Amino acid sequence: MAIFLFFWISLTPFVDLTGEATLDPSAGNSNRLNQIVSLSLFAGTLCYGIFHPLRATILQPRALLLPMFGWFLFVSLISSHPMLGIKAVILTVMATINASIYLLMPNSERQFAKMLAIGTLIMLATAYYGIVFKPELSIHQLSELREPMNAGMWRGHFPHKNSAAAAMVVAAFFGLFVMSVWSRLAGIAIIVLSVVFLMHTGGKTSSAMLPAILILAWMFERVRFLRIPIVIGGVGLFNLFAVGSAVFRPLGNFVTSLGIDATFTNRADIWRFAFDALAQNPITGYGIKAFWQTQELVYGGGNVETWAVAAANGHNSYLDIALMAGIPGLVMTLLWVLVLPLRDISRLSPAIEHSPLTRLFIRVWLYLIFNAGLESLFFEGGNLLWFTFLFCLYGLRFQSSATLTEDRAAPAERPAPHV
Repeated sequence: MAIFLFFWISLTPFVDLTGEATLDPSAGNSNRLNQIVSLSLFAGTLCYGIFHPLRATILQPRALLLPMFGWFLFVSLISSHPMLGIKAVILTVMATINASIYLLMPNSERQFAKMLAIGTLIMLATAYYGIVFKPELSIHQLSELREPMNAGMWRGHFPHKNSAAAAMVVAAFFGLFVMSVWSRLAGIAIIVLSVVFLMHTGGKTSSAMLPAILILAWMFERVRFLRIPIVIGGVGLFNLFAVGSAVFRPLGNFVTSLGIDATFTNRADIWRFAFDALAQNPITGYGIKAFWQTQELVYGGGNVETWAVAAANGHNSYLDIALMAGIPGLVMTLLWVLVLPLRDISRLSPAIEHSPLTRLFIRVWLYLIFNAGLESLFFEGGNLLWFTFLFCLYGLRFQSSATLTEDRAAPAERPAPHV
């Protein structure tokens, strides 16, 4: 529960976006209390994992993760800001280890659903508390320095309306799972509260993706031959129409003719600038956390006639990984977040394949791999969506080797996760 609340509420909720400090991306992101709590939770989780019978599952698959993190470390060491990259890699490894142990803690699926329900309700109570009692810190204001055009849109205790919208979509998935496994009343409450909040965030993409992902997940579960086209083809096409429309003018005109905003809420300038930068350094990239919001870009990019030099990130997880770690880093990331989950799902037994737990993992996974086409969330150590995405990846991995307790007639030769 401490881990869940640490990521989903944080130690510094209700950030003031009207102060000048918000223009400095490094301001407020790190403080001593946060570091102490983060390290303490990691130490406790790691100790639990080391003494768990399934400790061999920690940080798997190591054959992919160790070379990938090693490559991230290498490109960071040769970058202009090696310390930023080293810190980011360490935080990412810590988050991955936490996620690989997280699902080993509950005694059963029902207990997991209960704890998930309690944590999500606390998170929702915090968000609504802000709307009622701290509206100046939980509803976007005209006085905000960075994006005053968002005035009136709800963000709760989250730093931005888009973060709040994405979190509410995932919370709605939690509610559906809780309805099926633990409490229908608690599940309905979570769904209603999440959807109402989502509608007030102004997050059009997330609002549209909630029903779309539910339909897509239903098709994914029941029509096996569509799984690879949905994931590989779907993510590829989504990024082609998004980033591609910014880079290739004819494609952008085609997207506009379909009645779709080809700028994707002014992201096109960012993607065009990022794509040009990637073309100059496609193999090693620019290092982890060593491109966006660096002094060279913000203060040395005056000769570049685009406001995109001041962007906080690339608003596309796949493009950001390529920028930071080059094409090799992107390929290893795609293997981890797209290919391996598909392999794990293909190994599920029929009973587990259609279980509420597997359904939860698949819904969250599908939503976040598509949402990653519009937001930057991969390898963000303290990001709640990244941590949730990670434990769903491990959930699918565990499910692929799990057996239902009631169907196990004799002790298995190899212990299987009871998730």
